[in-house]
Amino acid sequence: MAFTPRVFSGTQPSGDLHLGNYLGAIKRYVEMQKTHECIYCVVDMHAITVWQDPDELRRATREVAAAYVAAGVDPRKNIVFNQSRVSGHAELAWVFNCVARMGWMNRMTQFKDKTAGKNAENVSLGLFAYPSLMAADILLYKATHVPVGDDQKQHLELTRDIATKFNNDYASSIVEQGLDAEFFPITEPVIAGPATRVMSLKDASKKMSKSDPAEGARILLMDDADQISKKIKRATTDPEPLPSEEAGLKGRAEADNLVGVYAALSDTTKAAVLQQFGGQGWGVFKPALAELAVEKLAPIAAEVRRLTADPATVDAFMKDGAERASVIAEATMKDVRKIVGFVR
Repeated sequence: MAFTPRVFSGTQPSGDLHLGNYLGAIKRYVEMQKTHECIYCVVDMHAITVWQDPDELRRATREVAAAYVAAGVDPRKNIVFNQSRVSGHAELAWVFNCVARMGWMNRMTQFKDKTAGKNAENVSLGLFAYPSLMAADILLYKATHVPVGDDQKQHLELTRDIATKFNNDYASSIVEQGLDAEFFPITEPVIAGPATRVMSLKDASKKMSKSDPAEGARILLMDDADQISKKIKRATTDPEPLPSEEAGLKGRAEADNLVGVYAALSDTTKAAVLQQFGGQGWGVFKPALAELAVEKLAPIAAEVRRLTADPATVDAFMKDGAERASVIAEATMKDVRKIVGFVR
């Protein structure tokens, strides 16, 4: 079957958005809308796998949706909504809970990382089953492509496994319903760009995170110019000047991270950045990076503030997006119910 080329991606509204969210996801959303039909979701159901203050969750959900639009996503051309408005996500996730195997879930390294040092039996069942809901998010819309960072590749592999197993388990029922044998697509990952995984400014062995106790480790999307500049100028580096070629970044994680950020913000390559700054010290490069980051991020932050000052505006385009998403979702679920054998 030839599926409609369609992109799905989502961002959690848990904590403040940071530079990694922007470069690894939101900036790419803007680029992909030029070539694909796109569905961009604020995954508020994923957020509650760990406890969230309800008022904070509402604020953060609107802020993420506003950030999509502020960065350049067109909510009229694309579908922008929050996940919990479309009940098909939860319904399909349950079906997939019954298709996926415990062994598959036990292999998820992100769950192991999040529960390391804790009693895994005391975390929520939702956190463990998170990848099944992620698969439902994607396959509910029969998305053919998903932009992912390196750390999400394993979850997308699970999505592909679930799609394959559903298609195989229900092969005869799918045919009986007069549907194509490949009911769910085998979704392709889209991994591109010089900074698909932005690392901590204080320790480049760790991913930039909302939960890092060191504030200087991350640049928040809503930071002002002074905060951005200070964080970049205080970022951990080594004493060596920048190399002239990419090979010279090997074994220099902090340098590689900052060069990657510069390349991503300026829509160029690491090689081009090193051609410009190779042989120069951090006293030259850091101020240039700070200036570039302020230039790119400040207008987005200003637009997010403008949009979130009027929550009704954000709620209106999320509601419109959810209504359009529901049409696609319900068409999928109508077939899934028949395939599985649910009586309606």
